[in-house]
Amino acid sequence: MSHSNKEIKNINRRKFSSKIMTGVGLIALPNLALSAVKKLKKPVKLGLIADLHHDVMHDGAKRLDSFISSMKKENPDALIQMGDFAYPNEKNKKITEAFQSAHPTTLHVLGNHEIDDGHSFEQVVKLWGMKGRYYTHNINGLNIIVLDGNEKKANHKGGYPSYIGNEQAEWLREQLKKLDGPIIILSHQGLAGPWSIDNAKEIQEILKSHQDKIIMTLNGHNHIDHIIKIGSIINFHINSASYKWVGGDHRHKSYSDTIHSKFPYIEYTCPYKDPLYTTVTINPSSKNIEIKGIMSEWVGKSPAQIGQEIHPGLSDGKEICPHIRTRRVKRS
Repeated sequence: MSHSNKEIKNINRRKFSSKIMTGVGLIALPNLALSAVKKLKKPVKLGLIADLHHDVMHDGAKRLDSFISSMKKENPDALIQMGDFAYPNEKNKKITEAFQSAHPTTLHVLGNHEIDDGHSFEQVVKLWGMKGRYYTHNINGLNIIVLDGNEKKANHKGGYPSYIGNEQAEWLREQLKKLDGPIIILSHQGLAGPWSIDNAKEIQEILKSHQDKIIMTLNGHNHIDHIIKIGSIINFHINSASYKWVGGDHRHKSYSDTIHSKFPYIEYTCPYKDPLYTTVTINPSSKNIEIKGIMSEWVGKSPAQIGQEIHPGLSDGKEICPHIRTRRVKRS
C-alpha cells in the first residue's frame, strides 16, 4: 500500500460503525464536504458498472443487458462504465452502442485491458466518443473528474502501467482549484488501498488539499467490494460485474467444456453467477451517500476454495465476494 495504517482507516473502525444488511447502504457524508453537497438542488444518482470484461466472459452481453434493464427502473442521472468494458472493435460495436444508447448521459473510464486487442488509448477515446483520456463532466451540479491511471512512470519495467503522470496530475490540481464542489473522482485503478496506482500517495496529497469539495472517489480494477477512508475522503472499490481473477496458478473450470473451449480465459477466474452493478446517490437533504447493494454467488469454487493467496488488507467473504455489500455506515 502507499499509505500507513494510521492514514488508512477502514470505515467500520473507530469513527465509523458498520452493519451488513439488505437494501441500501448509507454512508454519512464527510463533514468537510457538507457545504459543497448542499449546493445540489436535488439528489444525483449514478448508475455504475465495472469490469464487465465482455471479451473474457461467455455471457457478457447478458450481464450488460441486466444492468441496462435495472437502470431503466432506477432512473439514474447518468450511466458510467468504470473500465475493462469491451474491446473497442467491430465485433463489440453492438455492446458499446447498447451502453451508450441506454441513457442520454453515458461516461467511460479507461481500463488497462481496453488496448489488449491492439488499439491505442487515443483510438479508444475516439471510438467511444470520450472527451479525452481524462476529463470533467457536470451532472446536475455534481462535478465528475475522470482520471486515467494507465500512464507510464519513467522507470516502468513492464506489465500494465498504473500511474498518473506529471501533466495529468497538474491538470487535476487545476480542475480542483477551478471547480466548485461537490466533486466525485472516477478512475479505473484505485487511488487508495489495495493495488492502487504507483503514485497513490502523491495523488492523495493533491486530493487532501480539496477535501472540502471532494465527496468520494470511485474505482474498479480490483474486482473487490471495498470502502476505505483517507482523511475525510471516502474511496469505494466497485466490484466487477463478472468475476474475480485468480490467475494461471489456479486455473479451473466453472462451466461446461464447450464454454471453456470458446472462452479460454474464464479458467483464470472465479465467475459470479449473476452480474453485479450499483447505484450511488448523493442526497443533499439527508446528507447521505446511498449505495445500492446486489447479491450473487460463485459459479463453482471460490478463490479461497482453490487456494488463492489473499491480500493482507482484504478477507475472504467480505471484500473478496460475489456481491456488492449493503452497508449502513455512520459516524458514532
